[in-house]
Amino acid sequence: MAIADRLLDAWYAGHPALALLRPLEALYRRVVLGKRARFLSGESQRYRAPVPVIVVGNITVGGTGKTPMILWLIEHCRQRGLRVGVVSRGYGAKPPQLPWRVRAEQGAAEAGDEPLLIVQRSGVPLMIDPDRSRAVQALLASETLDLILCDDGMQHYRLARDLELVLIDAARGLGNRRCLPAGPLREPVERLQEVDAVLYNGATADREDGFAFALQPTALVNLRSGERHRLDYFPPGQALHAVAGIGNPQRFFNTLQGLNWQPVPHPFADHAEYSGQALSFTPALPVVMTEKDAVKCRAFAADDWWYLAVDAVPSPGFQAWIDAQLARLLPGSQPS
Repeated sequence: MAIADRLLDAWYAGHPALALLRPLEALYRRVVLGKRARFLSGESQRYRAPVPVIVVGNITVGGTGKTPMILWLIEHCRQRGLRVGVVSRGYGAKPPQLPWRVRAEQGAAEAGDEPLLIVQRSGVPLMIDPDRSRAVQALLASETLDLILCDDGMQHYRLARDLELVLIDAARGLGNRRCLPAGPLREPVERLQEVDAVLYNGATADREDGFAFALQPTALVNLRSGERHRLDYFPPGQALHAVAGIGNPQRFFNTLQGLNWQPVPHPFADHAEYSGQALSFTPALPVVMTEKDAVKCRAFAADDWWYLAVDAVPSPGFQAWIDAQLARLLPGSQPS
């Protein structure tokens, strides 16, 4: 097991050795809190876009379902007649220049896996740049938009925002509730009191402190042909190789088990780079991966490689809440 995986397990399962990291945690907290205080006080300059900005992010290390939620928000806003754009850091991307407009025909190495997935699935105008404020300005210079969704960027305070949505894995929660490197938190837990909404991925019902949402599998899609099949394409008990290079691979493996298949798990690092050799497993079985992994594997995919398409399904309570916020920020937006 890699050191990063051991540390992740320790954060969520608890380990007494983490106490040795508390002096570094204290230093990290001072830096994070000081940075935020400078932006909130006006000491550091912030960019405020001429259209509303909604940040979808988290305060923990690891996957929480941001990309499916971004895709749901894109469609939900479009149904209300809103022209939506997305900005992203573009983690792992190596574009020729920054800011960089992501197009569906680009490769993941150039565009980043998550931005490319979002564009291929939705066709949304999307700009990547570690400087999110610069990405917003470039996107607005090329598109007429009503609303900007910021994929991640909770800690990118240079970009002013109108709403902050924080996603939390309902099963793992906040781990030991300590900040890096002694725990999984990017910001102290008190930060949750300042955000506009908290969404719990995998919760079965809304909570007093947040809304529920689920990731619902919808189809099996063949990487080579693009054919979509219903989830009963594989019979119950089907053995398969499961590939996941996401923040929380176990959640993907659990999903496959919930579909009554028998996955042989192959966890990879988040944003991993793949090759045909790395995914040549024995025995010979179908390979099923996440959609985020699939955008990096199509060029060398075998005939029996598939990805599991999933959609975010927020609770009715959240849908009503976000409609109220959109009506406040953009009067006149109504379901079409």
